[in-house]
Amino acid sequence: MDRLHTGGTMGGLIITAITRYGDRPAIADATTRWSYRELGDAVGRFITVYRAMGLGKGSAVSVLASNRVESWAAICAAMVMGARYTSLHPMAAEDDQAFIVDDAEIDLLIVEAAKFGERGRAIQQRSPRLKHLASFGAMEGVRDILAEAAVAEPAPLADAGDNDAIAFLAYTGGTTGRSKGVMLPHRSLVAMTLTLFADWDWPPEIRFLAATPISHAAGVTLFPVMLRGGYSRLVQGFEPEVYARTVQDERITATFLVPTLIYALIDNTELRRRFDFSSLDMIVYGAAPMSPDRLREGMAIFGPVFVQLYGQTEAPQVITTLRKIDHDPAKPRRLGSCGRANPMLDVKLFDSEMREVAVGEPGEICVRGSLVMDGYWKRADATEETLRGGWLHTGDVAVMDEDGYYYIVDRTKDMIISGGFNIYPREVEDALMSHPAVASAAVIGIPDDKWGEAVKGFVVPKPGCTVDVAELQAHVKDKRGAPWSPKTIDVVDSVPVTGLGKIDRKALRAPYWQGRTRGVA
Repeated sequence: MDRLHTGGTMGGLIITAITRYGDRPAIADATTRWSYRELGDAVGRFITVYRAMGLGKGSAVSVLASNRVESWAAICAAMVMGARYTSLHPMAAEDDQAFIVDDAEIDLLIVEAAKFGERGRAIQQRSPRLKHLASFGAMEGVRDILAEAAVAEPAPLADAGDNDAIAFLAYTGGTTGRSKGVMLPHRSLVAMTLTLFADWDWPPEIRFLAATPISHAAGVTLFPVMLRGGYSRLVQGFEPEVYARTVQDERITATFLVPTLIYALIDNTELRRRFDFSSLDMIVYGAAPMSPDRLREGMAIFGPVFVQLYGQTEAPQVITTLRKIDHDPAKPRRLGSCGRANPMLDVKLFDSEMREVAVGEPGEICVRGSLVMDGYWKRADATEETLRGGWLHTGDVAVMDEDGYYYIVDRTKDMIISGGFNIYPREVEDALMSHPAVASAAVIGIPDDKWGEAVKGFVVPKPGCTVDVAELQAHVKDKRGAPWSPKTIDVVDSVPVTGLGKIDRKALRAPYWQGRTRGVA
């Protein structure tokens, strides 16, 4: 690669923020508050410990922990030293986490002892390539990385990353088989950070509240907060009263929420009466469609503070943005849009022959530019399919209006987005059919006012067997995790199939999505 034109790494951005903002408040959780200087000190200590384990440039680090400041320092340390980071969702099932750790060839897995200690041991037993298991807090027979970091000499913060090297290896669900690792180089994350920095309607003083896991969308949002010298407050999941009290007491000005959590705030009038939300100046929402009617309710309560993102793991966070000014009650149709294209990207709508469609005509959203992934880890076949023709094929179908606003109308893939979680029917079907009483199963997403979409299952019992719906729901929760458990399950005699013998999801969806203008199903 031409070295003259490389540059810009996540480690460089992190070091820049730490150097620029020194004694400003940087990040806090319920027990610890760090300035940028103290964050830099913690990052340096983690780097020293990593090196003592034999890790270095190109090593692979993964963290399974809740929202805590040490998690963020551990991630930043990996970025600065040129290692790659793989997130593990704290709500995912053991099978998924163990597969990711093994497939990603993780060298060091850090787990939070109090919450994920036993899960960490189980993953270690199932991952022969894992070199090191460490913990936040004491675990018998496991290195306490917090204790080691506390007595370590902080390493000088020197960026060892390369612009074209993998920074994040982020796993996304697969429509068939196992999850795929998305290779996001520093180039992609720098493009994301700078676009978020420039394109969102940030308040003059950024005091950002992260309630959803920083292992995922809320975490990458911390990078532009840091680059702007803002303060990030982490909370352990969305508990409405804790969230509201934190907004009030910390004078939070910006936050990221999935629509389900915004609905919870809209509907809890008692909470809004007791706590002061007036400091909120920007509420970013995404990861699932938000009902335009509920959005109008939110705007009436919180004011003109909403910003919508649309992206995917393969092109993180900012394919399009619907900014504050676009949330215009006088233009109600626009509230169903996902916004205009990121100016750093080429975004086009193509038909199945990769011909660009006309304004107002549906086509698949296809993207190219510095934001786009390098491909799928060890999956050349999937990479070739998704990046065919020199474009990232998102699998989402949209129309564009004459003003350049995109409206997602369908998905070419069968992914269900429920409460901000990406859920693939095959994953749930496999879990249902692993129950001894189930012969076959089909899963779809249906409209849900609270969750955006709800997982609905159809099961055919084995001859002579009866199935208990609650037992099946608990079974899926145990196999896959709570978000994957169907909200409803119908027991049926047969599941419709197409002429090719595939499950006919279109036929299953039709009664639930009929008459809906936003037919995301």
